[in-house]
Amino acid sequence: MSNQDQVRAKKHLGQHFLKDENIAKKIADTLTLQGYKDVLEIGPGMGVLTKYLLKKDIKTHVIEIDTESVEYLKNNYLNLSDRIYEKDFLKYDLTEVFNVQPFAIIGNFPYNISSQIVFKALEMRNQIPEFSGMFQKEVAQRICSKEGSKIYGILSVLTQAFYDAEYLFTVPPSVFNPPPKVDSGVLLLKRKEDFTLPCNEDLFFKVVKTGFQQRRKTLRNSLKTFNLSDNLKANTIFGQRPEQLSVLQFIELTLLIEKDQK
Repeated sequence: MSNQDQVRAKKHLGQHFLKDENIAKKIADTLTLQGYKDVLEIGPGMGVLTKYLLKKDIKTHVIEIDTESVEYLKNNYLNLSDRIYEKDFLKYDLTEVFNVQPFAIIGNFPYNISSQIVFKALEMRNQIPEFSGMFQKEVAQRICSKEGSKIYGILSVLTQAFYDAEYLFTVPPSVFNPPPKVDSGVLLLKRKEDFTLPCNEDLFFKVVKTGFQQRRKTLRNSLKTFNLSDNLKANTIFGQRPEQLSVLQFIELTLLIEKDQK
């Protein structure tokens, strides 16, 4: 029985098992191992990436929702057994494992929850200096895209406010079992040295999300719910659409709104 037959990929979990060892090693090698001693792999499946992480000078933890994969990992990676968490990453309180210490995130992320994984990592940005892994190509490109691009959006702005995002390489469907219908992309997020914003961070998130909910409208129209003064709305920045604004301009915009609401 080959490895690939031992755990069946489940469609409802968005599972596509990577079967190319070279790509698995290449993804493991994206980590710089700087600023943390622990790494959490999300959705390890049968451990094709895990085995390369275990060779590194770092403490590897894995979180997996699929019982069959968990059994496989426990039987095949005995040195990992007490660091396999059968949990839903999106719902699990990771401070139970890491308390306050820093850790990196890595994985071949299930396509159906990859954006939510990034949003949860952003909530824990104080503890996550580095984040790398494989996404649907389109999502990886969106995270790394700059203002002016059609795919630039909420995910791009919120991620790049705190992390430097780099698109590393593209992975074809043929290296997975079963093959997905689209290409995949691997990226690396490295937290900025100064990752606190000079504005109210909750308000910043709200401004970005509200602005892009009606991305074809100018900010003057899409941010109506903030009840801005006429004086502020006369500012030229409000005549632009959200995709025209850089991360720094969104920070400036938040500062203007913060001042206006006082």
